[in-house]
Amino acid sequence: MTEFESPFILAIDQGTTSSRAIVFDRAGRIIVSAQQEFPQHYPAEGQVEHDPEDIWRTTLDTAREAFAKAEEIGEIAAIGVTNQRETTLIWDRADGKPIYNAIVWQDRRTADRCAALKSEGQEAHVTARTGLLLDPYFSATKAAWILDEVDGARARAEQGDLAFGTVDSFVIWRLTGGNAHVTDVTNASRTSLYNIHDNEWDDALLTMFNVPSAVLPEVRDSAADFGTTDPELFGRPVPIYGVAGDQQAAAFGQACFEKGDIKSTYGTGCFVLVNTGGMPVASGNKLLSTIAWRLNGETTYALEGSIFVAGAAVQWLRDELGIIKDAAETAALAESLDSNNGVYLVPAFTGLGAPHWAPEARGAIYGLTRGAGRAALARAALESVVYQTADLMTAIAADGVSAQSLRVDGGMVANDWVMQFLADILDISVERPKVLETTALGAAALAGLQAGVYQDLSDIADHRQLDARFQPAMAPETRNAALSGWKKALARTLAPA
Repeated sequence: MTEFESPFILAIDQGTTSSRAIVFDRAGRIIVSAQQEFPQHYPAEGQVEHDPEDIWRTTLDTAREAFAKAEEIGEIAAIGVTNQRETTLIWDRADGKPIYNAIVWQDRRTADRCAALKSEGQEAHVTARTGLLLDPYFSATKAAWILDEVDGARARAEQGDLAFGTVDSFVIWRLTGGNAHVTDVTNASRTSLYNIHDNEWDDALLTMFNVPSAVLPEVRDSAADFGTTDPELFGRPVPIYGVAGDQQAAAFGQACFEKGDIKSTYGTGCFVLVNTGGMPVASGNKLLSTIAWRLNGETTYALEGSIFVAGAAVQWLRDELGIIKDAAETAALAESLDSNNGVYLVPAFTGLGAPHWAPEARGAIYGLTRGAGRAALARAALESVVYQTADLMTAIAADGVSAQSLRVDGGMVANDWVMQFLADILDISVERPKVLETTALGAAALAGLQAGVYQDLSDIADHRQLDARFQPAMAPETRNAALSGWKKALARTLAPA
């Protein structure tokens, strides 16, 4: 039996389709984990919501399960929280009840509002302060929509009766029994309301988006004291010492601590993040400049590219088309074909993210013949994730960052076929860690840093272990032909109707 190194850390990983709780030991090994999926709600085309009580129920259930099992063999010193970013909630400060469903990061209902602000010439001002683009992806227009659509909400917000937050804020509010209305810099930096240069909420942006300052949480470092859990939840109070949005947490868990280190996470979406050091880099290629983390008051920045649909394309094959029963089937289906036979899927189910930022684009399949079946569709779905990653890597290179390797994580990276295809198309090595749950690992590492479990970043990096390294083996002409077909399919999708 493995001898785990104590103390332990509980990581709460509240994601888009499920909530997970994972307990790690000091060596970064998983002791126990628990996971629960929860429903997605689609009230209208382009709209995606979650029931906040589903978020809380699954978060608490999984955290309690993991906590109880882990404490049979050792003590949990602290909790780290990581979360789906940009998803927006507003709740009543008196009873903690949300006034509307959580509006998910994938939701496009505020596209018209963003377009109107763009037409007024506001995007340059937003980007200069936040590093972000004007897009319904981010939290500000979602928050304003809730305040405008729920009767009496705006007046109550201005009186200080309501609280706004991303998922981390809501979960911590509930964990602490309403004693802490807080967030960390990484989540704040994704709201379009936070100035990443001054490291504070920006009054000009609050005015532009019509969000009253009275609803805002307090912003703290990523490793900090975020409060203590209600003793009734786990049988004793437990400090919450680390918080980061999921992509920053994954980069932290991958030990991307040096300038130029780059990781790509494959979950519902795909997110590439590269460490740019102590200064934000203004992208000329529609990438986002964002905060990677802040430790001891010192900010590390990153460039990020966001793909809206990655693992969600495989879920589509399973849930909507019914051509697979399990995601693991896709590897064998893809491998059964010698090539894609000219079949390309552009999975713009909720628009296209970086570097295109086309919210009105919709998904399309090109190159279908009578012989195209389950295998062709499965392969096209997997390949689409790789091609979108290639688009991001091209944009990152154009912004002055040249990658020699890519650190990968998330559910899809267990698929060896996808990882080899990724190395082949990018023409660089792809590194898969032993612990794939790097998002949760990053939250745990941040909490461990604050709790004194780790002395410094090098102490955390020393525990990183590789599972596999995939090297490119595709002939250049094959690579170029595959990318050429993708570019044609993409151009047709982006072409105006």
